[in-house]
Amino acid sequence: MAWTIGVDVGGTFTDFFAVDEDAGTVHLAKRPSTPDDPGRAIQEGLLALSDQAGIDLGQVARFSHGTTVATNALIQRRGAKLALITTKGFRDLLEIGRQTRPHMYDLQKDFPPPLVPRERRLELNERIAADGSVYRPVDPEEVDRLIEDLRRSEVEACAICFLFSFLNPSHEEAVAERVRAALPQVQISLSSQVQPEFREYERFTTTVINAYLQPAVGQYLRRLEQGLMEKLPRATLGINQSSGGLMSPERAAQVPVRTALSGPAAGVVGALHVAKSAGQHNVITLDVGGTSADVALIRDFQAAVSFERRVADFPIRLPMIDIHTIGAGGGSIAWFDRDGLMKVGPISAGAVPGPACYGRGGDQPTVSDANLLLGRLSPKLVDGSMTLDADLSRQAFAATCERLGYDEIRTAQGMLGIMVANMVRAIRTISVERGHDPREYCLMPFGGAGPLHARDVATSLGIREILVPPAPGIVCAQGLIVSDLLEDFVASQRRPLVPEEMAGLSESVAALLLRASDWFEGESLPIEGRRLALRLDLRYVGQNFELAVEMAEGDGGAKVSLPSIDEIKDRFFQAHEQAYGYFNPDDPIEVVNCRLNARGRLYRAAEATGHGGATAEPHPVARRPVHFSVDGAVDTPVYARGDLPPGFTFFGPAIVEQLDTTTPIYPGDRAHVDHAGNLLISIEGTV
Repeated sequence: MAWTIGVDVGGTFTDFFAVDEDAGTVHLAKRPSTPDDPGRAIQEGLLALSDQAGIDLGQVARFSHGTTVATNALIQRRGAKLALITTKGFRDLLEIGRQTRPHMYDLQKDFPPPLVPRERRLELNERIAADGSVYRPVDPEEVDRLIEDLRRSEVEACAICFLFSFLNPSHEEAVAERVRAALPQVQISLSSQVQPEFREYERFTTTVINAYLQPAVGQYLRRLEQGLMEKLPRATLGINQSSGGLMSPERAAQVPVRTALSGPAAGVVGALHVAKSAGQHNVITLDVGGTSADVALIRDFQAAVSFERRVADFPIRLPMIDIHTIGAGGGSIAWFDRDGLMKVGPISAGAVPGPACYGRGGDQPTVSDANLLLGRLSPKLVDGSMTLDADLSRQAFAATCERLGYDEIRTAQGMLGIMVANMVRAIRTISVERGHDPREYCLMPFGGAGPLHARDVATSLGIREILVPPAPGIVCAQGLIVSDLLEDFVASQRRPLVPEEMAGLSESVAALLLRASDWFEGESLPIEGRRLALRLDLRYVGQNFELAVEMAEGDGGAKVSLPSIDEIKDRFFQAHEQAYGYFNPDDPIEVVNCRLNARGRLYRAAEATGHGGATAEPHPVARRPVHFSVDGAVDTPVYARGDLPPGFTFFGPAIVEQLDTTTPIYPGDRAHVDHAGNLLISIEGTV
């Protein structure tokens, strides 16, 4: 047996997906998260998985982990005591930024204060010129004076960000060497190593965030590794990146900023795997957990990648799967704003105390309470191990019902309507606003609460098909199982796209290929599992921002090479028209960056056998009244997901329950179980 375990730590639950890659046997598990120490839920869950499924933890070959430690540290401002060393005259760059408003129509809202206060932003009188040459060298005596300032400040980490260091990192490296020798306890982040890329402000902020996270993430990973070494002595450990691939714990400790969207990115990778199994080329994902909802777009089996995102209102310039997140989940609380209107989220009951129906002390009306009152959510979750109390939900809703003047059913329906509207708005952001018609896509809901709201979201967008994975609440953990080992390489190359510059551009690509080859060898990845993807960041001369345009891909030991200059232009024109609705073939174009994505396949696909196996026509395990609309409750059969065999077709109304989620089939809608165990819902009824 070759067991691989994926563990995704969410705000409410910690999910486990274990697969024997030889036999295809799958085991799933969920445990409440432990926000005070995320590793505790992992350790307890592994032991429970071993006891319940009979998995010999000593035979686990690989352990993949999606973590929220970096994200939580940013949101809660619980990172390191930090300093910044930068080029003289640039200490205030973090506050000046790009002089844009965080919100166009809110004159009161401001950007969050910098992670480094001004007194700990230190200047060094050095300078690298715009061509990479040394204009003013580093003075070692001046560096020593800065080191004394760092010592007096008792900082835990230091970011070193010099002007144009992405062209010549020698000054950053020299200063870092001197600081490490004098203050070995201080962790150092160099902008030339974190993301050596054009655009000073974004490079500075990304490096500062990386340094801010290094102590907290490093400590967490070391503690987790120590615990896992005892339970999983033969397993290699992989940490998921925001770009949808794995890296070693050592690398994650060096560049923790890459884990800012670790869990949501794993969900998109898992969704892509499910989409391929169902033959759905174009999918919009809707990942709804206990605290937030993440949406992403998959087109032609490719997830969109963004190279600049904001996480907790801080700009990060790194490759990330293009995910839009809102505060809408099962634990989202209904509340009244100053305008007297009811809002839902982003405030959440989280895992502790959780929704009122959990019986753990929560007393505010949440989305889970609303679904329970409407009959859509089962009174027993996680295979009956977690009982929900509808009376507690009614008590939580009492004050809200009184204020609105509605009964609990109408109030619950209105609450869910607000949540659905928030999700629809998020999906429009990554589809309609970027030139994609959502009606051409299939909606894939997952997460514990995704399938509960998918039908209302789909009808609001004109989507006619919903694809529910075999284990919707565990898709993020499944994504960790099927993720590749991944590394991204970048070289800033601002040069005009003209024939005379093609030789220099090819040399830059060759240098990136050499770095990727060294990485492949260092990770001991077999040639047949290697894959390369080359992109160029292109823009019209005079434009502020560029588009990342795919140029070439290579399998195995094949090398990728640049296409002809005419082909490069044609691809840029197509991308520009997709993004902006037009292109001009006569305007001059320039290259800003060369990007090379290198990945090595780890997962060996086998036909899964652990999701079910029923062959006879299933019968309902229960019946209960369910409110699908304002027209009153409908007596509805309840099916166990594991009883639904491939090829089985049925019509709503129905409720499908399983370990990790509940899926309502609305009256008149058609549901079909495909060969891979996916539940494909065709919207045919009207509600």
